[in-house]
Amino acid sequence: MLDETIKTMAYRALNDQGPDFKYSLSVDCVIFGYDEGILKVLLIESDQPEYYGKWSLLGDVLHKHEDLNQASYRVLRERTGVSNMYLEQVKTFSEVNRHPAGRVVSTAYLALVNVKDYKLKSVDNALHWHPVSEIDAMAFDHKLILDTCLNALRKKIQQEPIIFNLLDKKFSLRKLQQVFEEVLAIEFDRRNFRKKLFATGMLVDENEMESDVHHRPGKLYSFNLQAYERFKHKSFVGLHF
Repeated sequence: MLDETIKTMAYRALNDQGPDFKYSLSVDCVIFGYDEGILKVLLIESDQPEYYGKWSLLGDVLHKHEDLNQASYRVLRERTGVSNMYLEQVKTFSEVNRHPAGRVVSTAYLALVNVKDYKLKSVDNALHWHPVSEIDAMAFDHKLILDTCLNALRKKIQQEPIIFNLLDKKFSLRKLQQVFEEVLAIEFDRRNFRKKLFATGMLVDENEMESDVHHRPGKLYSFNLQAYERFKHKSFVGLHF
């Protein structure tokens, strides 16, 4: 009886919207990259007259036979030419007046890429990497979405080793610390930072040194996924800087 009551209420709620009620489901992808010491986000020029001259996130409405994950990967593939990047759903934004074209509910996805590995594909609107710290206004509610995903990223890199998606396969401890500091917007004590990292056992010494650098070359390391998996099964919860 209860199930029938719920079905009836849902049916009435839909009909109360009226025959002309329309809405769209969409995805917006917040694609972060790290380039020359700066955390950046991939943006596109808005094609909406109301937001002329402003930048927006990469997104699109869901196609008829897509789920949210499929739509987000399609957007990334069409815009960047790559589909095998780190991607995670963060939050759904459903404010009534968030889009001038009508009722649009959008789910935000966080993506991490190594900027060096991607050749951008552009159709009508130019794609550009923008320093996150320099963005103060965007089209729609995309600044809110960006800030929400940035906060999610800051929390997540202290719980899971996703930050390695921003780096080359082999990296120096100097570069790794710089990425953490840039994303979290704080500075670490060099000795304490390295002590915590080595204690995890997740770094592999590659017995190689940096080349073509303007400072004293440092050792190169790689990430040990197997070591992380062992930690994870023992309730390892991250570095907690």
